[in-house]
Amino acid sequence: MKDKKSLIIYFSRADENYSVGYIDKGNTEVVAEYVKKITNADMFKLEPLVPYAKDYSTCIEEAKERIGNAPIKNAINDISKYEIIYIMTPIYWGTYAPEIETTIKDLDFTGKTIRVITTHEGSFLGNVISDVKRICIGATIDSNGLVILGSTVKDAKEKVENWI
Repeated sequence: MKDKKSLIIYFSRADENYSVGYIDKGNTEVVAEYVKKITNADMFKLEPLVPYAKDYSTCIEEAKERIGNAPIKNAINDISKYEIIYIMTPIYWGTYAPEIETTIKDLDFTGKTIRVITTHEGSFLGNVISDVKRICIGATIDSNGLVILGSTVKDAKEKVENWI
């Protein structure tokens, strides 16, 4: 996997997190940077059009309201030059952050391999794999996603490298 042209599509949020308190960089972003170092993948960070609240409880409620309609600041329109797509997200309401769906729903995944990584505090992969399969028609979805407990991301580089 390391020698294939890869893209990391990820959503990450700093501020208050469930078990780690306030952080300057989101857990998923930390892991995305590990993947980039290991694979030399390009990175695409999703930014919500309207930032989430800084406190965790309000953020989660906002995420619930955005399911199916999560406007983003930036978009990626062409993934044709990539073989491997890493979709990386925290778990919100049992699946990926709503901004992930906004981004991937109109992309052509024909012939791509998708690998999923989630950060969580007890939800593991949630429904991310099945939701990605539903949307990314024509892709090969690696059903062995990587799950990383958010409170352990600083010590997860070796775990990420072994998975890749």
